[in-house]
Amino acid sequence: MLEIQELSKSYGSKKAVDHLSFSVSDGEIFALLGRNGAGKSTTIKMILGLIRKDHGTVQYPQGVRIGYSPETPYFPPHLAGKDVLRYYGRLQKIDPHALTGQIHGLLEKVGLEEDRVKVSHYSKGMLQRLALAQALLGDPEILILDEPCAGLDAVGRLEMLDLIRQLKKDGKTVIMNSHILSDMEKVCDRGIILSSGRLVRAFTRKDLTACGLEEMFRKSLGLDRNEEDA
Repeated sequence: MLEIQELSKSYGSKKAVDHLSFSVSDGEIFALLGRNGAGKSTTIKMILGLIRKDHGTVQYPQGVRIGYSPETPYFPPHLAGKDVLRYYGRLQKIDPHALTGQIHGLLEKVGLEEDRVKVSHYSKGMLQRLALAQALLGDPEILILDEPCAGLDAVGRLEMLDLIRQLKKDGKTVIMNSHILSDMEKVCDRGIILSSGRLVRAFTRKDLTACGLEEMFRKSLGLDRNEEDA
């Protein structure tokens, strides 16, 4: 579904992503892990075409649709949730009649009511849910979720993980970045760990049965047991 080859990006003398190669298969949940500054967000932005790569290729099937939920979603605060979705749906030029049905279905899927509460009154959890609904507009085949559980309480995280599992059941390919390793271990099929823009470990679900993700993360990055994961 997605093939990355020798992807590189520098900012001045700093190498943010350094000859990174990996692939993501159709219908799997793929984890993109690493400490702050490891190159995860830069990689995501190059996949999306938001920043220009210095070198390498990003390949996916022609015409495939990609949905994106950012780490810190921002929506016009004076709009209600359904109005936000209508605005982004129009930007995508989705047929108005079809868009109305999508909005109702997506709000129901992510657990938001179709009311007139403005985004300015949304909790962090509600914003993350709305960001996911926005990413699902147009029924994309690939979803890129940047820290979808950030700032959520325990119940909110469990509900978000259930939503992500359901996306896989619906046939979506999910690329997910998170610092919450326990969450990633629960849902991911495969993944990679980055350090200073380089791939230091690729892993599968089978690998996690022998060594938990936290332990693998520590070993891959050479962290001491007393050092906090970033």
